[in-house]
Amino acid sequence: MTSYTSRCCIMLMALVFFLSCGLPNNPYPKSERNEEIYYSTFPEEPKHFDPVISYSSDEYRFIQQIYEPPLRYHYLKRPYTLVPLTVEAIPQPRYYDDRGRQLPSDAPAASVARAVYEIRIRPGIMYQPHPCFAKTESGALRYHDLEEADVSGFAEIKDFPMTGTRELIAADYVHQIKRMADPRLSCPILSTLADYILGINAYSAAIANGQNDAPFPGVEVVDRYTYRVILKAKYPQFVYWLAMPFFSPMPKEAIDFYNQPVMKKRNITIDRFPVGTGAYRIETLLAHKEIVLVKNENFRVERYPSSGEPGDREAGLLDDAWEIVPFIPKVVYKLEKEYIPRWNKFLQGYYDNSSISSDTFDSAIDFGETGDPSTSEELKAKAIVLRTSVEPTTVYLAFNMLDDTVGGYTPEKQKLRQAISIALNYEEYIEIFRNGRGVVSHSPLPPGIFGYEAGESGINPYLYNWDASTKRPVRKSVEEARQLLAEAGYPGGQDHKGNPLIVSFDNTWTSAGATSQLTWMRNKLEQIGITMESRTTDYNRFRDKVKNGNFQIIYWGWHADYPDAENFLFLLYGPNSKTLHDGENAANYDNPEYNSLFEEMKNMENSPERLARIREMNRLLQRDAPWVFVYHPVNFGLSHQWLKNYKPSSLGGGNFKYFRINADQRSKSRQVWNKPIVWPLWLCLGLLILGTIPAAITIWKRERGTQ
Repeated sequence: MTSYTSRCCIMLMALVFFLSCGLPNNPYPKSERNEEIYYSTFPEEPKHFDPVISYSSDEYRFIQQIYEPPLRYHYLKRPYTLVPLTVEAIPQPRYYDDRGRQLPSDAPAASVARAVYEIRIRPGIMYQPHPCFAKTESGALRYHDLEEADVSGFAEIKDFPMTGTRELIAADYVHQIKRMADPRLSCPILSTLADYILGINAYSAAIANGQNDAPFPGVEVVDRYTYRVILKAKYPQFVYWLAMPFFSPMPKEAIDFYNQPVMKKRNITIDRFPVGTGAYRIETLLAHKEIVLVKNENFRVERYPSSGEPGDREAGLLDDAWEIVPFIPKVVYKLEKEYIPRWNKFLQGYYDNSSISSDTFDSAIDFGETGDPSTSEELKAKAIVLRTSVEPTTVYLAFNMLDDTVGGYTPEKQKLRQAISIALNYEEYIEIFRNGRGVVSHSPLPPGIFGYEAGESGINPYLYNWDASTKRPVRKSVEEARQLLAEAGYPGGQDHKGNPLIVSFDNTWTSAGATSQLTWMRNKLEQIGITMESRTTDYNRFRDKVKNGNFQIIYWGWHADYPDAENFLFLLYGPNSKTLHDGENAANYDNPEYNSLFEEMKNMENSPERLARIREMNRLLQRDAPWVFVYHPVNFGLSHQWLKNYKPSSLGGGNFKYFRINADQRSKSRQVWNKPIVWPLWLCLGLLILGTIPAAITIWKRERGTQ
């Protein structure tokens, strides 16, 4: 009997094992099966939800659903177009000279001493339910004088039983701008604000000295729904700032609520539990596991866009025109640090959209005879949709212009950098390492930004020739690069003493493909006689090297804060030198002619005159070659057929409210794609039955023998 029991136990354990192998790995509870929930992922734990501090796309994906700056970018239109979000209209500046006289709207920047923006918000916008607004029957704020006993056992906002709300007012926006000026909060754009907003430096210094009621003439409340921002120069790009999360409203009640000692002790802060007027609010915050957003119960009536760009209507992106948003009541984000598990779950239908890595690109995308990308047959069978868009991003290699070897402004130094730029064939790089997902760059400006020019007028003539027959730029030959290198004083890659030319490339490349990319770079430079040394280090050490100017060549990039040429061309403005002034000019490029043109261009409206200056600046950059212009990334986004109204957007945010989920279609697809494997069950049952037969015969014989 003992042997029989053992065999039964073993067979039962096998049954359980095979059953578990056959069941689908649905990570969601059955109760959510037919719910219109949007499922996605995040790769690492977000650190900040305070819009004064946050400056990361991984954090923006959440806070832009919760916080609302005055303006936003139209969800469907490209190039990106500003539209009102919480304001009645896009504010138009009034210009004044140094004697207080009003100037016309087209006044030259040199004559403008003040630019005044009056921003009027729409009445009736309400904050999400939150305990900071909760009141007692007498009207006093309920949770603003808390003692330890009042919050015993509390660990998050959901632990507070009472919530309240109130209307958004102009003072909330003013309060946020003052928070940006507070040096204790370390707002990452404070130094940029100081260049334009009147009195912000003095106010910041006063706050640092404990003068919390110091005057701040650059920002003021006009009335309940209107506030004023005063700039000390003409700066048309200021309206783009008003679409950034930094300029979202912050109610004083929230900061007072979170600043209580008992709250700080429990790490219940504005940096973890935001308070906004957006379409969603945070319901669950488990940064090491999942983040759940739910619809803001107090969100106003807002409607889906009624217009877009050509092709949007055919793509079904205008089917919901004028419908009230948000459509989705809940958003679930799961932490997925590894790409392959995330990709497999996307294919199973457990995530609603996905990017494409180099590892899965060939199995996901076909280029066909026309060369246009489309989904593979496997993805077509699941009706997975591909959308592509060029991102407002520029990727480049920066030469350290302070370095004795690769820096400098003489014709010889220019030719050295031009030779390196020709040798590094980034058309080839994009095909090998990016699967074709990139547009080779000829200047810092990506497509869609005013000043970007395609065709013959936009090519870099120092690196390319124009082929009139194909109407395409053709990279200059390796022989031409060698000739430039010789003219630079390094014939055959050696100086006049016969010493080899060795350049160093500092990087943080540690991924699986890093070795092959470094080998590619090294081989390209060896073709013209240059030896490249790779110096790979961790990110913090790398940043120190860049800050201290201890490098020759680095790999760098910039994603637009706002869609304007100034936001890219400032990366090469001399006073923004990374090493000398702690700015964003990582190349430490400092050409007085370029600097002068930048100072004229940055405050101009888009016009033929501004375009002429941008062209001059690009020609200087192409000649001086402080960068190797690399590429502008092309985003390949995949989404399931049940995710409606999905259009990739690299600027702005708050787009979850436009998504629609066909939950029934998703549920049916998941069932088809993840059918349980049942043959192990039948096999196990058969083995179990067979295994019991000998024991049954033995027992039967014993019973007959005792009779």
